[in-house]
Amino acid sequence: MAGTRSSAIILLFVSLLAGSTAIAQTDGWVQTFKDTRVINGHSVENNFKGGMKFIISHRFGALNGGFYELFGLDQSTIRIGLDYGVTDRLTVGAGRSSFGKHYDAFAKYRLLVQGEEGGSPVSVTLMSNTAINTLEWANPERENFFSSRLFYTHQILIAKRFSPSFAAQLMPTLVHRNLVETPEISHDVLALGGALRYQLTHHLAIQAEGYYIPNGQLADLYTMPLSIGVDIETKGHQFQLSLSNSLGMTEKIFITETTQSWLDGGIGLGFNITRDFRIRGPK
Repeated sequence: MAGTRSSAIILLFVSLLAGSTAIAQTDGWVQTFKDTRVINGHSVENNFKGGMKFIISHRFGALNGGFYELFGLDQSTIRIGLDYGVTDRLTVGAGRSSFGKHYDAFAKYRLLVQGEEGGSPVSVTLMSNTAINTLEWANPERENFFSSRLFYTHQILIAKRFSPSFAAQLMPTLVHRNLVETPEISHDVLALGGALRYQLTHHLAIQAEGYYIPNGQLADLYTMPLSIGVDIETKGHQFQLSLSNSLGMTEKIFITETTQSWLDGGIGLGFNITRDFRIRGPK
């Protein structure tokens, strides 16, 4: 029943937007973000057709661990992923995270494109992600189900570049978890994400990303994720340094399972390194 509700909500989102696809255009696209990720989550951007993106993401532990934990450097999680542009509008990708030993796969479709002159005033991308937790069962003696390892995320990414320096993005999000901790906790979590980008120089920008989760959907120990990063762009590479109160790099973890707080120093250093390759098409 919960999975049916999840699908119904996503179909509603798509149907509301589908009527606007006629104004989408491919010439004179506005680039809102410089890469396909904001910090932890996706940006509205896709890979170009035939383009492969290799991403290494690393998150350290919380700074409030002090000298004993070397301010978080003693703990770390990593995600390695590959994204591929099937067309200029469709990107698919997969990755593996050490946190929860998660494998994830996603598809992104560019529904609307902000035009340089005329056309749509915003860019809209649909993103769906499926992930699996491959940790050993906590209680292998009882009957365990493969479906309990699965969870899903659906997002509508709505972005606008207001000026050459400033861009913003909204991310209405639905996370569905097949297995939850107690019957009182909902399998479906609705959240509203927001992201900002400000270009300081041609190769340097700052970005921020956060998610608001309405009360009553998560256990009391979980809090809202907030991340701030500095982007450094070089030829063929995108390098990002960040501070975040979430160790996870899959949507189910950083949206619904963040336990640290900025207020008590529960933030950790992190970085993303992106390398772009052209697999097919003109050099």
